[in-house]
Amino acid sequence: MDVWSSLLDGFATALTPMNMLYALVGVLLGTAVGVLPGLGPAMTVALLLPVTFALEPASAFIMFAGIYYGGMYGGSTTSILLNTPGESSSVVTAIEGHKMAKAGRAAQALATAAIGSFIAGTIGTLLLVVCAPVVVKFAVSLGNPSYLAIMVLSLLAVTAVLGNSRLRGFCALGLGLAVGLVGSDPVTGQQRLTFGMPLLVDGIDIVVVAVAIFAVGEALWVAAHLRRTAAHVIPVGQPWMGKEDWKRSWKPWLRGTAYGFPFGALPAGGAEIPTFLSYVTEKRLSKHPEEFGHGAIEGVAGPEAANNASAAGTLVPMLSLGLPTNATAAVMLAAFTQYGIQPGPLLFDREPKLVWALIASLFIGNVLLLVINLPLAPAWAKLLQIPRPYLYAGIVFFATLGAYSVNLQAFDLAILLVLGLLGFLMRRFGLPVLPLVLGVILGPRLEQQLRTSLQLSQGSISGLFSEPLAIVVYVIVALVLAWPLARRLRHGTSRSTIDTQQDAGPDVDAGDRGKVSSS
Repeated sequence: MDVWSSLLDGFATALTPMNMLYALVGVLLGTAVGVLPGLGPAMTVALLLPVTFALEPASAFIMFAGIYYGGMYGGSTTSILLNTPGESSSVVTAIEGHKMAKAGRAAQALATAAIGSFIAGTIGTLLLVVCAPVVVKFAVSLGNPSYLAIMVLSLLAVTAVLGNSRLRGFCALGLGLAVGLVGSDPVTGQQRLTFGMPLLVDGIDIVVVAVAIFAVGEALWVAAHLRRTAAHVIPVGQPWMGKEDWKRSWKPWLRGTAYGFPFGALPAGGAEIPTFLSYVTEKRLSKHPEEFGHGAIEGVAGPEAANNASAAGTLVPMLSLGLPTNATAAVMLAAFTQYGIQPGPLLFDREPKLVWALIASLFIGNVLLLVINLPLAPAWAKLLQIPRPYLYAGIVFFATLGAYSVNLQAFDLAILLVLGLLGFLMRRFGLPVLPLVLGVILGPRLEQQLRTSLQLSQGSISGLFSEPLAIVVYVIVALVLAWPLARRLRHGTSRSTIDTQQDAGPDVDAGDRGKVSSS
């Protein structure tokens, strides 16, 4: 069955009345959460993981997909109206978007963000349909050593680029791997890191970890820095675009899409880099460069398109390889585990109905986003006036309720509080939370691939390098690790050369002056 027939089957599943309702709920929730500063789709999906236990997997993932796309769009609203990005990927949008809003063009800024998100999301999802099965065919031919190497590279890449310090990133990853080790050894059955507590023998549920780190940790962090001053929200009319706005926006939409999708599909690519590259490109190519810094519509259209195209690209490695590249994808991967579904290249063969319904729902969610968000933009702006104490008190309540509903054990609430405090301390000391969550999710799978590779080679370390791709990936890993040291040595050498020249300069000049005076 080719991909287009599979996609049609996915539409048949996604277009049922109940699944359409879940898609609508997901889009509304995602946009509402994306609009609120400090929240994000990862937290929303984490909070809803326990609630979706009773749903069919296809329905749950259709709702999660709506949240994901809605959250990526909603972040632009707060960037434009408050100059406060709801997501890190919306930072660049705030540069020109807020200037447009202050100049009385908030409606045009919101409109180009919404339409750009729709176009980029649709093109990105089409590329997902084409690329994911190709990646799957390649991945099925790989053995355990190659999977192990790819997982190591993914964890390293995500850890190395997040935050201001690699050391902090690796500390967060180490914490995640430690949490993932809690429970019983999968081979010997020996208990590890359980501290004699029988309730930890089965490990810590990933749902509890995700809810604690994203929701409780963020709520505690905001509570520690809470300010009761109300935000000034710029009034919003009905979003619309004039003929000149369309003329200046359609090329940035396409260029932003071309930047966003490949970066989203790369490990640790994310949306931050392509949105910045899109902004720089539009500034250089614009016929109105003098408007940049004062509210250029191209500076909103391009980055927002790159943002949403990146969201579609993120799903390529998640669905085809089981490797998440951002926080939301990591939590969605945890949802697969929650339903007993093994993510990876065999997912398309074992769960084709689920996968293609999820992909089809992305097209549906894109249409719903455009239809709903253009007329509801003034209503979303009013959400920004919700007092923070009420908002985060509700988040903590639902986080506690969700964590308890996983196993109906009060012990999970204690774990929730401990991990929530850990999430707060990580934010306090600048440790990125995504490596921790990835460590919890991928750690057990990485251990399984490592042990299988060693068993196949009868314990020989050479078994880890028995496939050509594994060798290539480990070379890349070595280069990634060695590059900062090489760059530091190079800068140190060039700096010492400059210092030597500066020290020698006055002596030479003085000697020359002496010769001149003696003559």
